[in-house]
Amino acid sequence: MKAVTQYLKNRGFSCVDDSWYSRIQLWQSWYHGKVPAFHCYRQYNGRRKVARTRKTLGMAKTISEDWANLALNEKVDIVISKATVNKRIHEVLENNNFRVRANQLLELAFALGEGAFVEYLEGDSRVRIDYLRAGLIYPLAWENGEVLDCAFASERVAGKEKQLTLTIHHRDEHGFYILENHLFRENGGILTELELPAGVEAEVATGSTVPLFQLIRPNIVNNADLSCPMGISVFANAIDQLEGVDLVYDSYQNEFRLGRKRITVPTTMARMMMEEDGSAAPVFDDNDTEFYAIPAIEGGENKIVEHNMELRHEAHEAAIKSGLALLSYKCGMGDDRYSFDHGQVKTAKEVVSDKSDLFQNLKKHELLLERALVGLVQAIVSLLKLGTGFETVVNFDDSIIEDADSTRQRDLQEVRDGIMKKWEFRVKWYGEDADAAKAMCPENGPPEPDEL
Repeated sequence: MKAVTQYLKNRGFSCVDDSWYSRIQLWQSWYHGKVPAFHCYRQYNGRRKVARTRKTLGMAKTISEDWANLALNEKVDIVISKATVNKRIHEVLENNNFRVRANQLLELAFALGEGAFVEYLEGDSRVRIDYLRAGLIYPLAWENGEVLDCAFASERVAGKEKQLTLTIHHRDEHGFYILENHLFRENGGILTELELPAGVEAEVATGSTVPLFQLIRPNIVNNADLSCPMGISVFANAIDQLEGVDLVYDSYQNEFRLGRKRITVPTTMARMMMEEDGSAAPVFDDNDTEFYAIPAIEGGENKIVEHNMELRHEAHEAAIKSGLALLSYKCGMGDDRYSFDHGQVKTAKEVVSDKSDLFQNLKKHELLLERALVGLVQAIVSLLKLGTGFETVVNFDDSIIEDADSTRQRDLQEVRDGIMKKWEFRVKWYGEDADAAKAMCPENGPPEPDEL
């Protein structure tokens, strides 16, 4: 929002150029599935121009959702080595509906280029997590691609009034974070600052160098603006392919709509329709289900004629498959992620190679996601003052390259062979921390599977 960036600039902060948020709006339109500049057009029907809307496969949404489900699904586990801290962290995540909301946020981050976890303390001990999409995120200071200071906005409605809250996270001269809270009335792009609600402090000194926000984005270079600290949509470089897929799909739909059986009827046998100017002239309408009229031929053979159109569905389906393969490749998923069968887009479910584009790009995206999740844990620990001396590990789901049951059986065999320790097995498969797992596994005795 231009008004927010102007306010921040007036405060002396550096901001991303306003034009960047126009890009986010474009990606958001594709994510919604309808881009007015492309999907809405006018067509001449022989008498006048009529409004048309292209059909869409909604692949921008599908691709974003697919990436989010691969990177952050129910099998992903965050394990803290200290049992008491591990329990407390997972209580906070559960109270903030983290499993659902984090996956939704990651989907938006893949679609719009950026997302943010923002933590704050409600009362004395309740940690709340906000999940904010790009467009509400305003980097203020960055170094070597890492955002150090950042502002976050959100809109709300109070009565009939649109209001905007703005929280600024910035560091003092010693590197400690200070939070500023602001409330504005929004009217026609003009912000008027209001008094904060009761219980909300204007400024909070955290006394900590740990940021209370983490940014997540696709791990791809922002080639649209190399100096911008924000990420780009996973389909930012595949807009042409999105257009191509929808163009062919719209033609595919029209093939069946326009290719229905037609019956031509001489006007002498047809029922005439009176026009607004008083004339009576039958006009072909491509929305007709079956019949349309033609002028009678004097002295000719006037009869009802049946026309059976030839459907080019095989050519269209082949074109859609090719378009999906190219789109999938451009979005980092390889060229065989999606197929088109019986009028539906289907996603490949088979196990993929660990050398495939899909798996290698997934591992690359997980690098940034892991850093954000570890930072999230550190922020909660800082707010709750849970101490130090523990390690945070994020176990991602690799079942797309190997079957989980087969992997578990292999690990069991390695326990029997003495290659893997029993407590290591429990950490990996039961999600226990190292101390709890070791307590459950006596050092002596044969490594029988029923002890695990």
